[in-house]
Amino acid sequence: MLLLEAGRSSSSSASGLENQIFQYIDLHQNEFIKILKEWVAVESDSVQPRLTQEVTRMMEIAAARLQALGATVELAQLGTSQLPDGQSLLLPPLILAELGKDPQKPTVCFYGHLDVQPAKKEDGWETDPYTLTESDGNLYGRGASDNKGPVLAWINAVETFKALKLDMPVNFKFIIEGLEEVGSPGLEKLIKDKNQLFFSDVDYIVISDNLWLSNRKPALTYGTRGSICFFVEVQGGERDLHSGTFGGIIHEPITDLIALLDSLVDISGRILIPGIYDDVSILTEEEKKLYESVEFDVEGHKNISGVKKFLYDNKEEILMNMWRYPSLSIHGIEGAFHEPGIKTVIPIRVIGKFSIRLVPHMNISIVEHQVKQYLEDIFSKRSSPNKLMVSVPLSAVPWLADINNTLYTAAKGAIKTVFGQDPDMIRDGSTIPIARMFQNITKKSVMMFPIGDADAGEHSQNEKISRSNYFQGTKLFATFFLEIAKLHEQLQEASTMKTTN
Repeated sequence: MLLLEAGRSSSSSASGLENQIFQYIDLHQNEFIKILKEWVAVESDSVQPRLTQEVTRMMEIAAARLQALGATVELAQLGTSQLPDGQSLLLPPLILAELGKDPQKPTVCFYGHLDVQPAKKEDGWETDPYTLTESDGNLYGRGASDNKGPVLAWINAVETFKALKLDMPVNFKFIIEGLEEVGSPGLEKLIKDKNQLFFSDVDYIVISDNLWLSNRKPALTYGTRGSICFFVEVQGGERDLHSGTFGGIIHEPITDLIALLDSLVDISGRILIPGIYDDVSILTEEEKKLYESVEFDVEGHKNISGVKKFLYDNKEEILMNMWRYPSLSIHGIEGAFHEPGIKTVIPIRVIGKFSIRLVPHMNISIVEHQVKQYLEDIFSKRSSPNKLMVSVPLSAVPWLADINNTLYTAAKGAIKTVFGQDPDMIRDGSTIPIARMFQNITKKSVMMFPIGDADAGEHSQNEKISRSNYFQGTKLFATFFLEIAKLHEQLQEASTMKTTN
């Protein structure tokens, strides 16, 4: 309710055109909810192969809606995937859509996804996850916030201009997939293949697939951490051994492994690998102020985690260590006995698994070398005859945007108009490869533009988007179209004047 009131009270700063748009959205709330309900009802779970046809059906429904707006739509095929039983599975298509080709206007490409995580009522949902249910101002259903709600809010904003017979302020392009929840197979190749055609005239790329940090204050995301995962394998002989027969006379692989894992971080959480912080950027006063202004509930975050104490006490240090500094987490040990009870064997081969969250300017190859060198040095000091192997099964680079560019300036202006306040400028401590993928391949400006609040429950039971966020988000996107068109025009005029002079 607070968000809805904030949106309405800020309308005094809106123009006549914006108020006309806001009024249309308010009057068509029931219609927009009905469409979201229809979309949520499609069990587009990409994790379970048996539901692939439902994902495909969801893509076809979305394609038809875009076509109804006048967009040119292509359902691009991504090929097949081989299942564990050897059968081949046709992957759901990806939507490439285009609306408007005015060379005088900027072109904004929107990315979203329509597949969802698995959900069953017996998993702890209070309602059927595939029946959109409104309660206490919230719209509950799988995909309501991740990512069907935001995708529809963007489409609803475009439809509003169309319904009011208003001139479209920008050209629109859409890239909407159905495999995000399983790692987006085929997406990177498609972006590369289409870079010289579909993306050639794109000026800006917008992603709305994450959340605010707060339940009350809007946010813009300008960075994510990358990650590099490690397997540390210690191999002894050829088979597991009896601890009564061999305990005390051999170098046990799991003892070596635990010593290696224990050497990675100190009790304050600082990574002990030499050189690991060398490429981390120095904290500037400008960046420091961003953390000071962010609305963040430390105690609430602590309650969510279920722990009694964090490594840091104040908000700024917590945010910086979540976002702009690397972290190392140990995830498990493969090969050790983990069932209930006791098994008195010495495992002869064990694999430790850990990852490092990377921040901008850290190089994956350099970090890999630093880690391997460090672990080999520690291992050599143990004089163990066991064999050590360190490998990297998975890695992803971090992403950082310029918060002062045209894209972010336009979004800040739109948030000020709709919500009557400036947004939190936030990073995300997790790894979201899509932003960096778009930026690296297309060389376009990319922005993450969330509309869901912090407790939306993405991937969890009782996922939701608040009714207010759904409609304020629709207004926000519509206002953003106007803002980016205005700023882009100013940028073009300035560039023309500079060339003339």
